[in-house]
Amino acid sequence: MQQQPILAAVDLGSNSFRLQVARVENDQLYMLDSLREPVRLAAGLGADRRLDKEAQQRALACLERFGERLRGLPREAVRAVGTNSLRVAKNAAEFLKQAEAALGFPIEVIAGREEARLIYLGVAHGLPQQGTTRMVMDIGGGSTEFIIGQGLEPLKLESLFMGCVSYSQRYFPDGKFTKANLKQAELAARSELQTIRFEFSRDHWEQALGSSGTARVLCDILELNGYSDGGITRSGLEQLRSDLFKAGDVGQLDLQGLKPDRIPVLPGGFAIMYAAFCELGIEQMQPALGALREGVLYDLLGRFHRNDMREVTVRQFMRRYHVDAHQAERVAQLAEQLACQFLEGQPVEAELQLLNWVARLHEIGISVAHSGYHKHSAYILKNADMPGFSKKEQDRLSMLALLHRGRLNKIGSLSYTAEDLALVMALRLAALFCRNRGDINIPAMQGRFSGTKFHLVLPEGWLSQNPLTDTALQDEAKQWKEQGVSIQVLED
Repeated sequence: MQQQPILAAVDLGSNSFRLQVARVENDQLYMLDSLREPVRLAAGLGADRRLDKEAQQRALACLERFGERLRGLPREAVRAVGTNSLRVAKNAAEFLKQAEAALGFPIEVIAGREEARLIYLGVAHGLPQQGTTRMVMDIGGGSTEFIIGQGLEPLKLESLFMGCVSYSQRYFPDGKFTKANLKQAELAARSELQTIRFEFSRDHWEQALGSSGTARVLCDILELNGYSDGGITRSGLEQLRSDLFKAGDVGQLDLQGLKPDRIPVLPGGFAIMYAAFCELGIEQMQPALGALREGVLYDLLGRFHRNDMREVTVRQFMRRYHVDAHQAERVAQLAEQLACQFLEGQPVEAELQLLNWVARLHEIGISVAHSGYHKHSAYILKNADMPGFSKKEQDRLSMLALLHRGRLNKIGSLSYTAEDLALVMALRLAALFCRNRGDINIPAMQGRFSGTKFHLVLPEGWLSQNPLTDTALQDEAKQWKEQGVSIQVLED
């Protein structure tokens, strides 16, 4: 992948949408420009978990403005990620089509733990690289991430389903502060925190850091109003809590450091922060400079320097599931050769990379059971935490693994493109030709693909010398024909 001089990250958060543009200089990032808009996507999630029209329109208008700033940048230089609201919204797929059109770039919805990993990456790059064990907490609009790490390496990752927008709507719908509703919000947050209390308690880290808007706003409020001499403190939160009760209404608050756009989400954010201090034994927390968008940029930079987290994950999965590495490499090489021929004349780098990964992982399901192992492989690839991969990428890996062998009747229920069809064919043929799992001489072959027609040309006489493979290819042709796709095998 060719290095890009300018990189950009778009964070479609549940509270705010953010754009960060950076310049690459000597393998370092220098931030050039940033934009933020309080879209409050989570506020548009109804009881049916569908994004309402108003929230969608706010989001699309914002993305159109971001798109103007990004205009002219190549696709590989921009990465846009969606978080909790887009993870849970039932109509997310429909909305994302419009959102990608407005932005002009693809949007990836990332899993909670992947969000946590990227947050830590962004935070860690803004800190001295020393041996201190840090706990990072990031209160977003719909979820809150917790990470323990050292240096640039995250050691523990968690994402909890609680955020400043969702909690403010649920427990403080009218903006009123009472002991009853604050107690409800705090108890709900503490209940969520119980699941991570042991691993993230004070005994497991030396320094606590707060990432993103809620932590920075609370820090500003505590320091500017004399509640704290530095950072967010337990005693400072106690004093602020008392003053919130006295005010009784968010709209009546007169606090230095509280920006107007943060007022509606302050109650929920405060409840979550206070609950975390109580449950995890935090006494002091410093605000962090980096956040998700910086993490996305550094992760994107790593992809240009062959330091792609997705490659690390693939290698880890191969070890974890005891993959036959030699067989995986045989299949990967032949599949890539065929895919290059089927996709001739098209930009295929990203497609070939995805194919390489699934070829190396297509047999992980054997660790569960050999019978129907491709179904187990597909399930793992779709549902496992895979650092570096978006949900869309995992879905494609899962689809390719599912279709690499067996009947093709399930293909009709899946959403796929012509490129996907070419990758499926390449992977199926590679697995078929490498079936004996030995270092045999694979015949020279030439493939072509046009719409729904595949042609495969083999050396003269090869099929008669390999009747088992010949029979398998005939069966393959019959299966594809049932799906309206033809495959013609010829000898030259």
